[in-house]
Amino acid sequence: MRGGLQAIHPAVSLLYFTAVIVFAMFLMNPVCLTLSLLCSAATAVVLNGRKTVLFALKVILPLALLAIVINPFVNHRGVTVLGYLPWNNPLTLESILFGVASAVMLSSTVLWFSSFHTVMTSDKLVFLFGKTLPALGLMLSMSLRFVPKFNEELREVRNAQRLLFPEKSGLIPRIKSAVRVLSVMISRALEDSLETADSMKARGYGLKGRTAYSRYRMTGQDWFLLSVTIVLTAAIAGFCFCKTARFRYYPSVTQLKSAADTFIFYGTYAVLLLIPLILTVGEGIRWRKYESNI
Repeated sequence: MRGGLQAIHPAVSLLYFTAVIVFAMFLMNPVCLTLSLLCSAATAVVLNGRKTVLFALKVILPLALLAIVINPFVNHRGVTVLGYLPWNNPLTLESILFGVASAVMLSSTVLWFSSFHTVMTSDKLVFLFGKTLPALGLMLSMSLRFVPKFNEELREVRNAQRLLFPEKSGLIPRIKSAVRVLSVMISRALEDSLETADSMKARGYGLKGRTAYSRYRMTGQDWFLLSVTIVLTAAIAGFCFCKTARFRYYPSVTQLKSAADTFIFYGTYAVLLLIPLILTVGEGIRWRKYESNI
């Protein structure tokens, strides 16, 4: 689906994802963590579809489980002792809860980054940083396309190696095959980087006075979304500065506040996180309206 944030100006999208990712990493309040996880998962599903589910099962779920399991074993802070490990270190409730919170934070952050990767394509990054920071723009663009391109080339090299050198059983033949594939992939990566550098240099990339075609223009919707994002981000930052929703895990877990300003903070944060879904729903309603008029 190409509506929603994918149709918004790249500068606005970059500002939005920067805000939500920073808040997702530093707001450890359980309510904020839950809102971030749910909204990031919904946004990723809308943008990527089934790929998000497979990505969650293969990457996010193992990382989350690892964070939950490891933290109680290496962190023994907390006043609520549930028992003792075989090596006589205490197992505390606070360490378990902090491990769960860290897993949720890590999962939501990775999901937000997956959505960022879908929306902020290489051409948008070059557009944003090509004039002011050409080296950074080129590096970000190459980084975003490196992983999918590397995976595609890796499959090609593996298939070619299997035809030339049929795999044999045993550890040593497998190691030799892996070394051959790795050697080919390193050579191709270096060759591609040199070709890219020569190509961009020949085109005058980064030179002063160089002009570039741009198909991105700020529209009324972009300005409105930019204003809303700035206002919501500033409001959330102000609430954080005033410690409205501060939550502590060590040495003991604090209770969630139920004051009016706390609920206002939660509502403001939820509105910020729901912007992609609101845009997507609005885009769907608009399309249905157009189709009904045909």
